[in-house]
Amino acid sequence: MSKRVKVSELPEFDAAEYLNSEADVAAYLTTVLKENDPALLAAAIGDIARARGMSQVAKDSGIAREALYKALRPGSEPRFETISRVCAALGVRLVAQPIHSAP
Repeated sequence: MSKRVKVSELPEFDAAEYLNSEADVAAYLTTVLKENDPALLAAAIGDIARARGMSQVAKDSGIAREALYKALRPGSEPRFETISRVCAALGVRLVAQPIHSAP
């Protein structure tokens, strides 16, 4: 018989540990963007920034590290300018695609 594990005993999942390549980052962002949730997008960009090194991303984006943590925490609602600057620092671009394809 298998041992029962309590949810509270499970380790916390950290997406940053799995963002090891440009393809991983692109797939993660694409999936998150499909959810159409600005707070989730901010948190995902925060995961990517942590995977790359928050101090370096802060330096490259020109945003203080503490402000970056605050702006990219789960549930935050950062300004578009912040998202844009961080994406540029991460070397990623958010791209618009039509929802419906033409016949």
